[in-house]
Amino acid sequence: MRAATAPHVNAARFAPHTSHRLKWGRVRRICGASQGTEDVFMPIEHDQSGGRIFFSSAGRTLETDDEVCLLSVGVDIGSSTSHLVFSRIVMERLDSRYVVSEREAFYASDILLTPYREGETIDADALGAFIAKEYADAKVEPGEIDTGALILTGVAAQRRNARAIGELFAREAGKLVAVSAGDSLETVMAAHGSGAVARSIRDACTVMNVDVGGGTAKIAVCADGKVVDVCALDVGARLVCLAPDGTILRVEPAGRRYGTALGLNLQVGTRLDLEQGRTLARLMAGKLFEAMAGAAPTLQGAGLLRTDPLTFAGTVDAIQFSGGVSEYIYGHERGKFGDLGPLLAEEIRARAAGFAGRVEAPVEGIRATVVGASQYTIQLSGSTIFVSPLEALPLRNVPVIAPALPLDREQVSPAEVSRAVSGMLKRLELASGEQPVAVFVPWRGSATFQRLDAFCRGVVEGLSGVLARGHPLVLAGDGDVGGLLGIHLREEMRIESPIVSIDGLELKAFDYIDIGAMLESSGAVPVVIKSLVFPASALPSRAPAPSGASSP
Repeated sequence: MRAATAPHVNAARFAPHTSHRLKWGRVRRICGASQGTEDVFMPIEHDQSGGRIFFSSAGRTLETDDEVCLLSVGVDIGSSTSHLVFSRIVMERLDSRYVVSEREAFYASDILLTPYREGETIDADALGAFIAKEYADAKVEPGEIDTGALILTGVAAQRRNARAIGELFAREAGKLVAVSAGDSLETVMAAHGSGAVARSIRDACTVMNVDVGGGTAKIAVCADGKVVDVCALDVGARLVCLAPDGTILRVEPAGRRYGTALGLNLQVGTRLDLEQGRTLARLMAGKLFEAMAGAAPTLQGAGLLRTDPLTFAGTVDAIQFSGGVSEYIYGHERGKFGDLGPLLAEEIRARAAGFAGRVEAPVEGIRATVVGASQYTIQLSGSTIFVSPLEALPLRNVPVIAPALPLDREQVSPAEVSRAVSGMLKRLELASGEQPVAVFVPWRGSATFQRLDAFCRGVVEGLSGVLARGHPLVLAGDGDVGGLLGIHLREEMRIESPIVSIDGLELKAFDYIDIGAMLESSGAVPVVIKSLVFPASALPSRAPAPSGASSP
């Protein structure tokens, strides 16, 4: 939630070190303990729109260009806090494409309590000054950034704020993947950023990540490397903001509802004592654990959920926490920042051990977000593709969804395909149809008329909200059926929307693609893939450290 002031909180630095064996890429290397800098270069081409394309010139060999190092920035601006992280991302050649082989966060900014002018209008000038200072402290010029991600959440994603924030990054335009994340998408990203998704693979278990921030708590259930269920509700440390003496500076509507339920008249200018703060935190924690158990908690008859409740019916093997409040849960933070964070953490910790088999520590707590975006080399699609009309291209920054499509059976169910596509659109908050979406199609089995027809009908139904807004139908697969799918959609189903059906690509969730115009010489299209990059895989856990009670 919004902060009344904009102090810096809890600076954290990652010690840079020499980038050994990397000799290519337009980057600034941080050299040794002295933190001197050295610019190194490689030939980089630019397309006609100004976008940067690596290793794309005709006849250029890839044999000696096995690695490239990119300078990336991850920017997370939310209702409560804002911060940046600068990373060095090493891309390594794998056949004809490049994959992330190493990521090093060499500078993490201070945590800023997001500044506001009035109401819900973010103070862009104060935010800009903070960003400029952090760039300077990191010894990075905006023009040196190769790639990155700008993540807007909460009120920062509102149109007027998003526009003002976008202007702060004008010099990086075209290099950053911009994502406006609502409750569901933010929950999924926190699950990746905290390491919960990686842990579910590494430990072969079901992990619940609970991200508790200033205004909301977000719950994700992770299994087999996927987020299988999500939920968000009104629980947060900054629903009530306080002066050092306990005087109330700001109360969010949800905070006032908690107070009313307890018979507390939470008004600006009145004082909240320690026991009242503890009672508020106890009620919030109780509602949080109700939601974690799959219930739909209410206050005085009104719901607290911001999404649908959890439907996962299996066993949760491990639980972990991320977000600002997690810094208190694990004993990493003991300072006070004018909110209920310490008290809420104490109440959550008291309940955590009895909820799941074990409590794990996250890879990242308050910084459980992207560390940037990697830029793959330009890839050529297969030549068995379908584009109609040709004017549908080029497309820029198209988000990719990778639903679990039922293509492993001989009979394909249109209804199952539709549910998989529409469900993923909803989870990643793309169902409104405000932008085109690319569906990744990992085709398996034969390409008979019946299977093609069933799939196409299902995908058209699942994308109905996107297509109704006039966007093209974009399919991107890894097999050789792109042309067949496009022809079926146009000739058999008479779909009127523009169709872009390409194949021969390796894609996944949180990829964004640029699709260029068709190459006359090969009948293929160039595709640039940009992937959001999260912190490294989950590390061995450590138990939460004990901490004493704190006053609000």
